[in-house]
Amino acid sequence: MPGDGPTGLVTGSGWAYGAAVPVDVLTETVIGRPRDEVARYAADPSNAPEWYENIRDAAWRTPPPLGVGSLFDFEARFLGRRLSYTYEVVDYVPGERLVMRTTDGPFAMETTYTWEALGPTTTRMTLRNRGEPSGFGAVAAPALATAMRRANRKDLARVKAVLEA
Repeated sequence: MPGDGPTGLVTGSGWAYGAAVPVDVLTETVIGRPRDEVARYAADPSNAPEWYENIRDAAWRTPPPLGVGSLFDFEARFLGRRLSYTYEVVDYVPGERLVMRTTDGPFAMETTYTWEALGPTTTRMTLRNRGEPSGFGAVAAPALATAMRRANRKDLARVKAVLEA
């Protein structure tokens, strides 16, 4: 419903890598803006520091515009740690879906955004993070998933606030 806040769901299914305990966090919100506007803003890595609470910096490795094969670096703070990682866009349908995977970083991560028009000026945006922590992160996967879900809820609330302002 328009105006609803972000919701979250943690699941453990569907991860195709190895035997480690995966993290799979799905969060969504409804934004009172047209789908193409929401998708254009959220898909642009340059905007990430504005709406991702933990991302401090974003830098393109390949020149814009965004497309399959695009690479960019994020610098973030998460659970008190500084993290640097590189994402590669592996699937992109403008206005509908963006899938990117880490090529370098603390653990394998796939991030998916989807945008669904609920009406001419209302969009459902989902944010899904799936990853396979290694080392201590594998042991702490349930706590990591909880922290990630909390962060994703804040991020979607922030993108909603920015776009509806």
